[in-house]
Amino acid sequence: MTTTAPTATTRTIVEELLRRIGEGDPERIAELYADHADWKLDWPEAEHGRAATPWIRHRTTRADAAAHYRELAEHHVAGAAATQIERILVDGPDAVVLGEIRQTARATGRAYRARFAFHLTVENGAVTRHHIYEDSLAVARAFAPADQDPGR
Repeated sequence: MTTTAPTATTRTIVEELLRRIGEGDPERIAELYADHADWKLDWPEAEHGRAATPWIRHRTTRADAAAHYRELAEHHVAGAAATQIERILVDGPDAVVLGEIRQTARATGRAYRARFAFHLTVENGAVTRHHIYEDSLAVARAFAPADQDPGR
């Protein structure tokens, strides 16, 4: 039986998760996830796990969460990233984080901005749902070879 987190606990866990993501230590970030979590990225299935964007795929375990953040870091230029959190909305165990990421693709050197909505669920003090909706076209364009543009 799973109990749901009160709103204050959900907000605390989500804020800590965002802080750890900002620090960039994949193992410490993963500590906040349950052993098994519902992790989805809103990208076309055919695009999941491609060589240019291997972090984009569904995950299920805490180890998967750490791998996600390691792969994300490996494919972006360190020090050329920023995230602007605009709002955190909390309703019981659920939270939605709205904002914008700014990154630079390591493979192409192209900078990009992508708006996002992050739906998290916190149960028993751990993240059990991680769904992210982002501007996948901005990311795909940044990683596309010079002779390709997935948006045109």
